[in-house]
Amino acid sequence: MNWHGVKAIYNFEMARTWRTLMQSIIAPVISTSLYFVVFGAAIGGRIQEVDGVSYGAFIVPGLVMLSLLTNSISNASFGIYFPKFTGTIYELLSAPVSMFEALLGYVGAAASKSLILGAIILATAGFFVPLQIAHPFLMLLFLVLTCVSFSLFGFIIGIWADNFEKLQLIPLLIVTPLVFLGGSFYSASMLPPFWQTVTLFNPVLYLISGFRWSFYEISDVSIGVSLTMIMVFLGICLAVISWIFKTGYHIKK
Repeated sequence: MNWHGVKAIYNFEMARTWRTLMQSIIAPVISTSLYFVVFGAAIGGRIQEVDGVSYGAFIVPGLVMLSLLTNSISNASFGIYFPKFTGTIYELLSAPVSMFEALLGYVGAAASKSLILGAIILATAGFFVPLQIAHPFLMLLFLVLTCVSFSLFGFIIGIWADNFEKLQLIPLLIVTPLVFLGGSFYSASMLPPFWQTVTLFNPVLYLISGFRWSFYEISDVSIGVSLTMIMVFLGICLAVISWIFKTGYHIKK
C-alpha cells in the first residue's frame, strides 16, 4: 500500500477546500442557517411539536443530511472529474498509485470535508434550537457511513460524467428532491396512508429516519432497517467501483 500516494491525494484535495473556503464550508452553513430561520419561523409557528419534539429541533437531522448528501457527492465527483477534464488523470494513471489508493485519497478527502461541514452545522443549529443527542455514538456512525457511502457515489458520478452538466444532473434532479421528500421537514406519519406507503420507496427516508432516531429516539422506520439500507447502498457503490476499476470504464478510454 502506497500510503505516501494516498496522503498526497488526500492533502491536495483538502488544501483545495481551504482555498475555496467560502464555497466549500461557509456557503452551505449559511444556506442551512437560512433553512432554520425560514422554516422555523414560517412553519414552526404553526407546527409547535412533532412527536413531542419542537419543530425547529425536529428538522435539524434532516437539514444536516441534506448538506451531507449534496456536499459528499459534489466534493467526490468534482475531485475525480476535474483531473479528467484537465487531462491530468493520465499523470495519476502513470504514477505508482493504484486506483484503489486513489479512491482512498479522493473519497477520504470528500468524506472528511462533509464530516467537518456536518459538525459545523450541528454546532450552528445549537444557536437556533436546543439540541438533544440521545445516542451520540450512533449519530457519529450514521454521519461517517453517510459521508463515506455518498462520497463513493459521487466518485462514481465523477467517473461517469463527461461534462459539467452531467456532473450536476443526478445531484440536482434526483438526490436533492429525494432528500426534500424523505422526511427532512416532516414526519411520514403526517402524510395520508397512500403517501406513507409511497414514501417508503424513497431510500433517503431511511437515512434521515435513522439519523433522527439517534437524536430523539423517534423515527418513521426501525433503526435496524435504516442501518441495513445504508450498508446495502455502501455495498452497491463498492461493487460498482470495483467493476469500474476492472473494466477501466471512462478512465482508460
